[in-house]
Amino acid sequence: MRCPFCQNDDTQVLDTRVSDDGDTIRRRRRCAKCDKRFTTYERVELALPAIVKKNGSRVDYSHEKLASSIKLALRKRPVSSDSVDEAIGRIEEKLLSLGEKEIPSERVGELVMRELKRLDKVAYIRFASVYRSFADIESFESALKELK
Repeated sequence: MRCPFCQNDDTQVLDTRVSDDGDTIRRRRRCAKCDKRFTTYERVELALPAIVKKNGSRVDYSHEKLASSIKLALRKRPVSSDSVDEAIGRIEEKLLSLGEKEIPSERVGELVMRELKRLDKVAYIRFASVYRSFADIESFESALKELK
Protein backbone atom coordinates (compact mmCIF):
# COMPACT_ATOMS: atom_id res chain seq x y z
CA MET A 1 0.00 0.00 0.00
CA ARG A 2 1.39 3.37 -1.02
CA CYS A 3 1.68 6.10 1.63
CA PRO A 4 -0.80 8.92 0.88
CA PHE A 5 1.65 11.50 2.29
CA CYS A 6 5.00 10.71 0.62
CA GLN A 7 3.97 8.05 -1.95
CA ASN A 8 6.44 5.52 -0.51
CA ASP A 9 5.56 1.87 -1.25
CA ASP A 10 6.99 0.54 2.02
CA THR A 11 4.25 0.62 4.67
CA GLN A 12 3.72 -1.60 7.68
CA VAL A 13 0.40 -2.86 9.07
CA LEU A 14 0.19 -1.99 12.78
CA ASP A 15 -3.33 -3.17 13.57
CA THR A 16 -6.07 -5.11 11.76
CA ARG A 17 -9.71 -5.22 12.85
CA VAL A 18 -12.89 -6.65 11.35
CA SER A 19 -15.92 -4.32 11.42
CA ASP A 20 -18.96 -5.18 13.56
CA ASP A 21 -20.94 -6.33 10.53
CA GLY A 22 -18.02 -8.43 9.28
CA ASP A 23 -18.05 -6.83 5.83
CA THR A 24 -15.00 -4.60 6.18
CA ILE A 25 -11.44 -4.96 7.44
CA ARG A 26 -9.79 -1.84 8.89
CA ARG A 27 -6.00 -1.62 8.84
CA ARG A 28 -3.84 0.96 10.61
CA ARG A 29 -0.59 1.46 8.72
CA ARG A 30 2.69 3.29 9.22
CA CYS A 31 4.98 4.57 6.50
CA ALA A 32 8.58 3.37 6.82
CA LYS A 33 9.89 6.56 5.18
CA CYS A 34 7.93 9.50 6.69
CA ASP A 35 6.64 7.63 9.79
CA LYS A 36 3.09 8.97 9.32
CA ARG A 37 0.11 6.76 10.08
CA PHE A 38 -3.04 6.20 8.03
CA THR A 39 -6.01 3.87 7.81
CA THR A 40 -7.13 1.68 4.94
CA TYR A 41 -10.34 -0.32 4.51
CA GLU A 42 -10.75 -3.57 2.65
CA ARG A 43 -14.15 -4.62 1.24
CA VAL A 44 -15.33 -7.32 -1.12
CA GLU A 45 -16.05 -5.94 -4.58
CA LEU A 46 -18.80 -7.76 -6.41
CA ALA A 47 -19.59 -7.11 -10.04
CA LEU A 48 -23.30 -6.75 -10.69
CA PRO A 49 -24.44 -7.39 -14.26
CA ALA A 50 -24.92 -4.64 -16.82
CA ILE A 51 -28.56 -3.81 -17.56
CA VAL A 52 -29.78 -4.25 -21.14
CA LYS A 53 -32.58 -1.76 -21.75
CA LYS A 54 -35.56 -2.30 -24.05
CA ASN A 55 -33.90 -0.29 -26.84
CA GLY A 56 -30.81 -2.54 -26.68
CA SER A 57 -28.51 -0.06 -24.96
CA ARG A 58 -26.48 -1.19 -21.99
CA VAL A 59 -25.96 0.68 -18.73
CA ASP A 60 -24.07 -0.19 -15.57
CA TYR A 61 -26.18 -1.42 -12.68
CA SER A 62 -27.02 1.42 -10.28
CA HIS A 63 -27.90 0.74 -6.66
CA GLU A 64 -29.09 4.33 -6.34
CA LYS A 65 -31.46 4.05 -9.30
CA LEU A 66 -32.96 0.82 -7.97
CA ALA A 67 -33.38 2.32 -4.49
CA SER A 68 -34.98 5.53 -5.80
CA SER A 69 -37.46 3.57 -7.95
CA ILE A 70 -38.54 1.44 -5.01
CA LYS A 71 -38.71 4.43 -2.65
CA LEU A 72 -40.81 6.35 -5.18
CA ALA A 73 -43.34 3.51 -5.33
CA LEU A 74 -43.36 3.35 -1.52
CA ARG A 75 -43.69 7.13 -1.03
CA LYS A 76 -46.03 7.93 1.87
CA ARG A 77 -46.58 4.23 2.57
CA PRO A 78 -46.05 2.66 6.02
CA VAL A 79 -42.94 0.63 5.18
CA SER A 80 -39.75 0.87 7.25
CA SER A 81 -36.40 1.82 5.77
CA ASP A 82 -34.97 -1.47 7.03
CA SER A 83 -37.59 -3.40 5.06
CA VAL A 84 -36.73 -1.42 1.93
CA ASP A 85 -33.00 -2.06 2.42
CA GLU A 86 -33.64 -5.79 2.91
CA ALA A 87 -35.73 -5.92 -0.28
CA ILE A 88 -32.98 -4.15 -2.25
CA GLY A 89 -30.47 -6.58 -0.76
CA ARG A 90 -32.55 -9.57 -1.91
CA ILE A 91 -32.78 -8.14 -5.44
CA GLU A 92 -29.02 -7.56 -5.59
CA GLU A 93 -28.32 -11.05 -4.20
CA LYS A 94 -30.53 -12.53 -6.91
CA LEU A 95 -28.73 -10.53 -9.60
CA LEU A 96 -25.36 -11.74 -8.30
CA SER A 97 -26.51 -15.36 -8.00
CA LEU A 98 -27.54 -15.40 -11.66
CA GLY A 99 -23.84 -15.13 -12.51
CA GLU A 100 -24.50 -13.30 -15.77
CA LYS A 101 -22.63 -10.32 -17.19
CA GLU A 102 -25.78 -8.77 -18.64
CA ILE A 103 -29.42 -8.96 -17.66
CA PRO A 104 -32.52 -7.50 -19.36
CA SER A 105 -34.15 -4.55 -17.57
CA GLU A 106 -37.43 -6.50 -17.71
CA ARG A 107 -35.94 -9.12 -15.39
CA VAL A 108 -34.92 -6.45 -12.89
CA GLY A 109 -38.43 -4.97 -13.09
CA GLU A 110 -39.95 -8.36 -12.32
CA LEU A 111 -37.67 -8.76 -9.29
CA VAL A 112 -38.71 -5.31 -8.06
CA MET A 113 -42.39 -6.13 -8.52
CA ARG A 114 -42.00 -9.37 -6.55
CA GLU A 115 -40.39 -7.49 -3.65
CA LEU A 116 -42.98 -4.70 -3.72
CA LYS A 117 -45.78 -7.27 -3.68
CA ARG A 118 -44.29 -8.57 -0.40
CA LEU A 119 -43.82 -5.11 1.09
CA ASP A 120 -46.93 -3.15 0.14
CA LYS A 121 -49.76 -3.88 -2.29
CA VAL A 122 -50.37 -0.20 -3.11
CA ALA A 123 -46.70 0.33 -3.94
CA TYR A 124 -46.83 -2.78 -6.10
CA ILE A 125 -49.74 -1.36 -8.12
CA ARG A 126 -48.00 2.03 -8.41
CA PHE A 127 -44.85 0.44 -9.78
CA ALA A 128 -46.73 -2.00 -12.02
CA SER A 129 -48.81 0.80 -13.55
CA VAL A 130 -45.65 2.52 -14.76
CA TYR A 131 -43.60 -0.60 -15.47
CA ARG A 132 -46.30 -2.37 -17.45
CA SER A 133 -47.68 0.83 -19.00
CA PHE A 134 -51.34 0.02 -18.49
CA ALA A 135 -53.14 1.01 -21.67
CA ASP A 136 -56.67 0.57 -20.38
CA ILE A 137 -58.74 -0.16 -17.29
CA GLU A 138 -58.80 -3.90 -18.06
CA SER A 139 -55.02 -4.12 -17.73
CA PHE A 140 -55.24 -2.33 -14.39
CA GLU A 141 -58.02 -4.64 -13.20
CA SER A 142 -55.92 -7.65 -14.23
CA ALA A 143 -53.06 -6.46 -12.02
CA LEU A 144 -55.47 -5.96 -9.11
CA LYS A 145 -56.81 -9.49 -9.55
CA GLU A 146 -53.23 -10.83 -9.28
CA LEU A 147 -53.09 -9.41 -5.76
CA LYS A 148 -56.29 -11.10 -4.60
